[in-house]
Amino acid sequence: MPKEFPIGSKVRVVALPPYVKTADPMPMLRPPEVINLGEEGIVLDRRPGGYWGIRFSRGAFLLDSQYIESTDPPSESTPGDNNSNQEL
Repeated sequence: MPKEFPIGSKVRVVALPPYVKTADPMPMLRPPEVINLGEEGIVLDRRPGGYWGIRFSRGAFLLDSQYIESTDPPSESTPGDNNSNQEL
């Protein structure tokens, strides 16, 4: 099952694909060296074919979910929020 990322969330590159596509209206193939392993970006949108549009420092690119992971902490299970709700 493919991973889901909220629009605007931060993601990190965990593996480099053999090539990357630009997120332009007419995508172009680029060498994988335009992004770095461990580089963080912001999710712009979801594209057909299971691709995610992600803004990195060197531009916006399309990556499959197998090459990225979320860096945002989960908002549902933060310990501080649970304690403050119990005290009220």
